[in-house]
Amino acid sequence: MPENECTWFAVCPMKQFWIQGRITPHWIESFCRGRWETCVRFQLERDGIPHPDNMLPDGTIDAELT
Repeated sequence: MPENECTWFAVCPMKQFWIQGRITPHWIESFCRGRWETCVRFQLERDGIPHPDNMLPDGTIDAELT
């Protein structure tokens, strides 16, 4: 795992959405392989708080990602 990659990237739904072309690379570059500490998904996971798979790293819900 690259040093700047999120701990959860391998199992995060964002990775699959990106591979499927359903989200832009911006999300991966800015959060998953960038400032992952600022990712709302990471913070919720760290704190053991459930969150939906279609929550983007900035905390918004994308109803098209189901």
